[in-house]
Amino acid sequence: MAWASLFIAGLLEVVWATFMKKSEGFTLLVPSVVTLVAMAAGFLLLASAMKQLPLGTAYMVWTGIGAIGAFAVGIAFLGEAVSPMRLLAAGLIAAGLLLMKLAEG
Repeated sequence: MAWASLFIAGLLEVVWATFMKKSEGFTLLVPSVVTLVAMAAGFLLLASAMKQLPLGTAYMVWTGIGAIGAFAVGIAFLGEAVSPMRLLAAGLIAAGLLLMKLAEG
């Protein structure tokens, strides 16, 4: 259950990062509210996962899911640049997440 909570918390990080971008510096109400709600929910799920998972593992996986997810959303929906170097960087983050998960068993 801890891994499921951590995964959802990571997805919520993607949500809040995306809506923070859309909030235009917290000047738009709806994206700002979505940002804050997703942040709070993500932190609660992260805290729940940390009851069973080591700090380093939980935090790395949470931020990694958020980083890769935000990267993908930026490319797919916000017209951000994609390049071989950026794809390699995202791939290295994903490889690190996989290795961390395998190390935990």
